[in-house]
Amino acid sequence: MSNANYGVEPVTLSLDRAPACPFDPAPSLIALRAEQPIARLAAPEGAPGVWMITGYDLVRQVLADPRFSSRYETHYHPLAGGHLPPAPVGDLTGMDAPQHTRLRRLLAGKFTVRRMNLLTERVTEITRERLDAMERQGPPADLVETFTQPVPALMICELLGVPYEDRDRLQSFTRALSDTAGAQYAAFVELGAYLLELALAKRAEPTDDLLSDLATGGELTDEELGGVAAFLLGAGLDTTANMLALGTFALLRNPAQLAALRGDPDLVAGAVEELLRYLSVAATGMRGVLEDAELGGRQLKAGDTVIIAINAANRDPARFADPDVLDLRRSAAGHLAFGHGVHQCLGQQLARVEMRVAFPALLTRFPTLRLAVPAEDLSLRTDPSQVYGVHSLPVTWDQR
Repeated sequence: MSNANYGVEPVTLSLDRAPACPFDPAPSLIALRAEQPIARLAAPEGAPGVWMITGYDLVRQVLADPRFSSRYETHYHPLAGGHLPPAPVGDLTGMDAPQHTRLRRLLAGKFTVRRMNLLTERVTEITRERLDAMERQGPPADLVETFTQPVPALMICELLGVPYEDRDRLQSFTRALSDTAGAQYAAFVELGAYLLELALAKRAEPTDDLLSDLATGGELTDEELGGVAAFLLGAGLDTTANMLALGTFALLRNPAQLAALRGDPDLVAGAVEELLRYLSVAATGMRGVLEDAELGGRQLKAGDTVIIAINAANRDPARFADPDVLDLRRSAAGHLAFGHGVHQCLGQQLARVEMRVAFPALLTRFPTLRLAVPAEDLSLRTDPSQVYGVHSLPVTWDQR
């Protein structure tokens, strides 16, 4: 399919963020949203059309439209220069109906708001344990290693029923899930094999956990059981860990907002939503166009790929006033940090519970918390295939 058939000049786009503004989307994305909320990207001759969507309304429309496929094999990846391989079995983010619908319905009842809120007490205990360990160790500390990774990791392992002695082993798998696309796929398969072995043991001797529920329910094949468990574990770790780390970084760089959060416990729930909107750590997604479609005045063809810029959409001034300002008192309702439509994040309520507990607990325990290195020296996760965040977050505080 020739790129000349579209009648729209392609644009070349850089996704590099401005070093002085680590919380903002790439400047080129912001400029593109103002000029062309849907723009065709330059691609090699013979490649399908690739479109970048940066406007809030258009991103929301694509996420809710079944003509735009989540199946990885329908996605042409410009950086890879080809289509992606199909999703591993159990990876719900790479499925369409009816396969996605069946697994989604099975899991949705296990991630209700009520059930996740009941976990608040255990999240609080785990958070306190990690803060106790951090205080005993003393400053300085890498907040990623000591706090923001362990809290969601321990919580999702406990929810699934992963034995405590296996959790270090799982950390190596989950670190690879944030690596390159090839490493992610291999880690997902290896993680699924381990969790299937564990699930089959739980089928014989069930315990009170989510993996036992899935293993004894009879709705999943063995392959699906391992894959779904790997999907849940991976999805429950990386995004929340990076929201906690990058969110702390953002608060430390916005002392007035940090003081507001410390001074008003009623602000916590809204603050979490605003941080989700402002940071949008799952910055982009992709969809394959299944049939010719008109979108935002552009004619897309079957076989095209749409890249959705969640971070740019969540900063759209047509939807949020002063969107580049972190304002913990704003209503960030309707943000797209957890997606939208049938693929909206299953574990979003658990993530909210973890953040609503962890942020105030951290800031209360260490009232003098601050960066231990200059902000410009922090190593950011800039690979487009990764959830955005920081590799490490060195912090210090005054000991009592």
